Formats: sequence, C-alpha cells, structure tokens
Amino acid sequence: MKTKHASREGKLPTSFKALSGLHVLRPINDKVDFKNAQKIADALAVLDRRTRDQDEYLESLSLLMEHYENQHSPINTGDVTPVEALRYLMQSHHMSESDLGRLLGERSLGNAVLSGRRALSKSQIRLLAGHFKVSADLFL
Repeated sequence: MKTKHASREGKLPTSFKALSGLHVLRPINDKVDFKNAQKIADALAVLDRRTRDQDEYLESLSLLMEHYENQHSPINTGDVTPVEALRYLMQSHHMSESDLGRLLGERSLGNAVLSGRRALSKSQIRLLAGHFKVSADLFL
C-alpha cells in the first residue's frame, strides 16, 4: 500500500481522521509499509508544534513501527556503546551529523558527540530518547 503524499505545500493534516486518510493505521507487515510509516512519522516528529490529534496519531504510528522493528530487526543493546546506538538510530532515520547537531541545539555538537570529544548531557539524552522513541538508558 503506497502512502499518499501530504498536500503540495508540504503541510500535514492536523486532525486524526485526516491523518488516517493520509496513512491508515494498521499493522506493518513489510519494509514498504515501514518506510511509508516512517515518512509520516518523521514529518510529524520534526514539526515545531503539533496538534493533540497529530501527537496521538504519531504515538499510535510509533507503536506500530516499534512492534514491527521488535519482530523483524531487534536491537541487542548488550554490547552496543551509546555512540554506536546513536549512529544506528541516525542511520535508520536518515540523519546526518549536522541534523544531530541541530537537534541538540548547536550544529557542531553532532560531530563532537559522534567522535567522542563531547559527552551527552542529561537533557540531551532525554531529547534524543524522545526524538527516537527509545529508552534514555540506551545513551547511558
């Protein structure tokens, strides 16, 4: 099932019903379904402000995506360093070092964190955990 693109202006619907019309919430069964869901989730995640419906839709979609990932590509975090985990998450979300830096509030921080020159602060760990929808423990 292909996902319809947002309106030509790139704006996402603000109501749960309209978002469901854009991408129906249903179990994710393959990589194509996951990529379509990820496009919508990523677009919603980077909005400066979301409506309550957008938040609830994103939460529902994230749960479906998490279930698919747990079933098809679980992450064994036992031997993974926080930086390795961050690199993996960035890769799966198509993020660059600059994207990471902007997320953390300063563009140069992306390279500094990934190279080990700079440790993540508690507030940055909370920010990353929320952004990637993972436990903050992954970055400790």
